[in-house]
Amino acid sequence: MNDAASAPTPAPAPRKRARVRAPELIGKGGWLNTGGKPYTLADLRGRIVILDFWTFCCINCLHVLDELRELEEKHRDTVVIIGVHSPKFVHEAEHAAVVDAVERYEVHHPVLDDPELATWKQYAVRAWPTLVVIDPEGYVVAQHAGEGHAHAIERLVEELEAAHEAKGTLRRGDGPYVAPEPVASDLRFPGKALVLPGGNLLVSDSTRHQLVELAPDAESVVRRIGSGERGFTSGSFSEPQGLALLPDGRVVVADTVNHALRVFDPRTGAVETVAGTGRQWWQGSPTSGPALEVDLSSPWDVAWWQDKVWIAMAGVHQLWTWDPAGGTVEVAAGTTNEGLHDGPAAEAWFAQPSGLAAAGDRLWVADSETSALRYVQDTADGYVVTSAVGTGLFDFGHRDGDAGQALLQHPLGVTALPDGSVAVCDTYNHALRRFDPASGEVSTLATDLREPSDAVLVGEDIVVVESARHRLTRLRLPEDAVRVDAVAHRTQRAATEVAPGTLRLDVVFQAPAGQKLDTRYGPSTRLLVSSTPPGLLTAGEGPGTDLSRELALNPEVTEGVLHVSAMAASCDDDPANEYPACHVHQQDWGVPVRIAAAGATRLPLVLAGMDDQ
Repeated sequence: MNDAASAPTPAPAPRKRARVRAPELIGKGGWLNTGGKPYTLADLRGRIVILDFWTFCCINCLHVLDELRELEEKHRDTVVIIGVHSPKFVHEAEHAAVVDAVERYEVHHPVLDDPELATWKQYAVRAWPTLVVIDPEGYVVAQHAGEGHAHAIERLVEELEAAHEAKGTLRRGDGPYVAPEPVASDLRFPGKALVLPGGNLLVSDSTRHQLVELAPDAESVVRRIGSGERGFTSGSFSEPQGLALLPDGRVVVADTVNHALRVFDPRTGAVETVAGTGRQWWQGSPTSGPALEVDLSSPWDVAWWQDKVWIAMAGVHQLWTWDPAGGTVEVAAGTTNEGLHDGPAAEAWFAQPSGLAAAGDRLWVADSETSALRYVQDTADGYVVTSAVGTGLFDFGHRDGDAGQALLQHPLGVTALPDGSVAVCDTYNHALRRFDPASGEVSTLATDLREPSDAVLVGEDIVVVESARHRLTRLRLPEDAVRVDAVAHRTQRAATEVAPGTLRLDVVFQAPAGQKLDTRYGPSTRLLVSSTPPGLLTAGEGPGTDLSRELALNPEVTEGVLHVSAMAASCDDDPANEYPACHVHQQDWGVPVRIAAAGATRLPLVLAGMDDQ
């Protein structure tokens, strides 16, 4: 008998994850916030590097910028955050626009302008925003898509600091950030405007965290409201945007980054909070109730319609209302799914609604990420959402004519005109457009504006907020439309080739160190899958709680987009803590796919952690 054959089989050694060397940082647009100096990963060796893949149109990316501010300050001698700007829209590939965005959103770390998505492709990024953590020796140690990961990255940073301090591979010191020279001007990236009863104009001076009252000439400063510093006290704002006049003469303000509504009284100068807690709304939070007890998410514009204040809740792709009489807020339209879907308000999908205008029985909506003009209408069957211009998340451009084929590019503002038509601030086309419901035609009223974000009527003129020119511009409403050369675009991201038949979708989520999935009240994960065109999938669409799913691809459809929305909730794993802190991780993906015989049979999307397969 062979003794070796009878010996017990040894247990397999635990699988050791292969270390992945971080690809180099490449961007044709060059570096910002470094004093003109380019950087390589070798220059940053010894530091913990966090790459933030972002684009300035994306509200989730702006949320992450705010999430990272505290970590950036606390670990400034060991951590270097690098923003990798990776554009979705054509306008976002313009270097000057990236320069503006870095100032507008107070980005205080180096930014690599990557207009051709070179670094995005090297890191196999699939979603905005995505965070990649690189250790002091230059290896990728974590990847996170979406929002809500700051707490996990904070813990990982502390672990990396300790480990590499002990190894002698951590290098402390000043980072590469060099602040640009400040620019003097009365306004800096103004957002929205309104006409006060006395004829003066009120403007949200977003980057300076103030409101500014201007004389009727739209230039002379009458007074400033707010300290000019970020804050949530009665004398401060944080990137305010939308403004709406209440029947009593007060002004409701969408205090965007404070996730709140404030009310300003022009007669007394007083500012009070009327809705929101200062905290960002997350899945599972209340969607109605006492206004000061319910969280909001990046309210971008407000409008008085049907005896309530309607709120463009850009952060969750919905419309909400605030009832001043009852002191309550509630969801009025939208499901939180991002996209363009019409129908009853409770079933409609929006994508970062950013502009509102009330006109009779319609509330017009500038739905920025779908490059669409839409409206809510009060019907006998309830509120119904309809799209007037725009087709979805991936088609945009500057094309006039019949609304069914007309194109916009990330509009932020809409204004009702006296003749029943509406003017649209077509922000990324630098144009003022017009839609006439009577004729169904789209035309161009003015060009050569710089990121127009709102407009108000003053007599026979229209005053446009030119956000990136830091001014208000008065235009005479033209009788004839301006003619422009039509252009059309699609989002320029390489399609993922997938094999025909069955596709395995895996959303990768690993609870951060020191945490576990929160299963106290049932499943802690959620997955929603849909497709464009709807016929791309023959099975696998819809909601569920498992983060993996088999998708059946329609053999008659050769390409399309998979829309995937995932959420996971984790809590601190400390048995001694009766009330552990819990955290929500969530992300939406739009993945262009093309059917190919040699394509992949598995589609991994990393929500948090590393894909080991």
